[in-house]
Amino acid sequence: MTPLHLRFGTAALAAAGFTALGTPALAASLTVGVEIPRLQVAEYHRPYVAVWIERADNSVASTLAVWYDLKLKNAEGTKWLKDMRQWWRRTGRELDLPIDGVTSPTRPVGKHTLEFTEGKAPLAALPAGHYKLVVEAAREVGGRELVSIPFTWPAAQATSLQAQGQTELGAITLQVKP
Repeated sequence: MTPLHLRFGTAALAAAGFTALGTPALAASLTVGVEIPRLQVAEYHRPYVAVWIERADNSVASTLAVWYDLKLKNAEGTKWLKDMRQWWRRTGRELDLPIDGVTSPTRPVGKHTLEFTEGKAPLAALPAGHYKLVVEAAREVGGRELVSIPFTWPAAQATSLQAQGQTELGAITLQVKP
């Protein structure tokens, strides 16, 4: 192989996201776990949930997920989004919903996992710094709860963090990988 072919081959591997050893180049990532607990109540409705990242000044860096009733006629489900007060006041009222890749239907009781990769929406432009992952839930004929976990982006090493909700939310987990 001539030196020209070697340079082209290395450049092609780099462009494809591989190193000279043939392993894929990895981007930093966040994995968020949200637990919706089973509640013993007379009238149960699935909660609306918002998941977002806040900067140190409490401004919203990125909305990661919004779960609400998308299928109600006349977009009736959006009128209850304001019950997630913190998210609504900080960014929700400014958004044009639904947002592709961010909004989805409410989720049932159980553990749900969300994965986000650096360079892809909604983490595309998250600069290095100190942040909080915030999860807020509100339920019709129920309560409202807010849980947050501070973290540093990007992580120097893989980190697993957890916070525990008391009523509307169960365990909230965050794994940050460099």
